[in-house]
Amino acid sequence: MENQFPHAQFDDLLVNNQKFSADFTDQHLTGIAAQKLAIITCMDSRISPLEIVGMNPGDVKILRNAGARVTDDVLRTLMLASFLLGVERVLVMPHTECKMASATELEIHTEILETYGVDTRSVEIKTVADQMAALKQDVERIRTYPLLAAGVTVAGAIYDVHTGQLNPVDI
Repeated sequence: MENQFPHAQFDDLLVNNQKFSADFTDQHLTGIAAQKLAIITCMDSRISPLEIVGMNPGDVKILRNAGARVTDDVLRTLMLASFLLGVERVLVMPHTECKMASATELEIHTEILETYGVDTRSVEIKTVADQMAALKQDVERIRTYPLLAAGVTVAGAIYDVHTGQLNPVDI
């Protein structure tokens, strides 16, 4: 037996989508990153990657996770994007006041266990004790990844959630 769609929890989204789709005009975009850019950033809802870099839908591939970390799945996605979706530039963009940079792995596991009664210690959270060191490590991880298309350029910058400023980092 299939589960019913949970309308009570998602009807607001469906109503909003009806409004969106009523005025929607197909821009005939493809899956190719028109600006040849991929941005790796955090899942934090204060971050609007397209607005931050002045781009539009279809311009950029956006990869988001907790802490803007370069995980194995991010590398897999970049490999595909560099060969199949036109990506030639990658920006790793963590941000100020990130929850993943505010506590240790143990502290976050403990908070979840004490608050919700769930033991999450089997999951690597990838907290960030030193955000600058983590950014440098992640940029280097991409730069040295052998399964990217030739010529991909990688950079890092920290987004300030209070000023909107993108601060480039020399790596």
